[in-house]
Amino acid sequence: MSARGDTVDLPGGRFAMGSDAFYAEEGPVREVEVGPFAIGTTAVTNAAFARFVAETGHVTRAERLGAAVFVVPDGPVDLAEPTWWHLVRGASWRAPEGPGSDVTDRADHPVVQVDLRDAAAYAAWAGGRLPTEEEWEYAARGGSCDEYPWGPVARPGGAVPAVVWDGDFPVVGPAGWGTRPVGGHPPNGFGLHDVVGQVWEWTTTPYRERESGCCGPRGSDPLAAADPPRVLKGGSFLCADNYCRRYRPAARIALASDSASANVGFRCAFPRN
Repeated sequence: MSARGDTVDLPGGRFAMGSDAFYAEEGPVREVEVGPFAIGTTAVTNAAFARFVAETGHVTRAERLGAAVFVVPDGPVDLAEPTWWHLVRGASWRAPEGPGSDVTDRADHPVVQVDLRDAAAYAAWAGGRLPTEEEWEYAARGGSCDEYPWGPVARPGGAVPAVVWDGDFPVVGPAGWGTRPVGGHPPNGFGLHDVVGQVWEWTTTPYRERESGCCGPRGSDPLAAADPPRVLKGGSFLCADNYCRRYRPAARIALASDSASANVGFRCAFPRN
């Protein structure tokens, strides 16, 4: 099995990037051009990352210092204050929710609790790199100008066809919460799965301002150095209609490049075959 995994070749070209319909940091809509490249059809999974670790001995920063874990609040909360994030020692890609958790039954879920350096190390091992924000959004749009990868409305047929929060955040619905096996929903126009929802995905593009994202821990990890934040794309399983409607290709937040979180993963870009 190739470390590269399943990819699609994209021709590149000009596309309309951004959105003026939701959050200020996504606009204005502008014409952007990207060159040809290939990209993974899914985010990197726990099984793939485990192979990388086994072959290289890589130790993630979270394994050494801990990481941000989402904890369901006990009662009503102010959605403007993300008190549900906790820095937990022992939280890592192997134990996403901290000590006592594991990924034994999540081999085909996206790997999480990896910072930018961890993701870049994996990508290099696989013969690739991380995408830029422009490349990521071009790929996620699948050749469409619609707000969502599947069309112009969020809920075709009454449900969001992506891994997002079940119900009003942070009240847990009957389906529970968290990541799911990759590829559980139909692909976009380019054949990519889970480009929105599931996990925020790292890009190499620096964020112009140090702004906090609604769906990630505020600012930098308290143990982290003052690295410049990078753009994350795509939203995550914490997105809901009443909180962070960022399960769209144009959505973007900032996270310090040396931070790891329970809802952040990545996919790789490669030269075209």
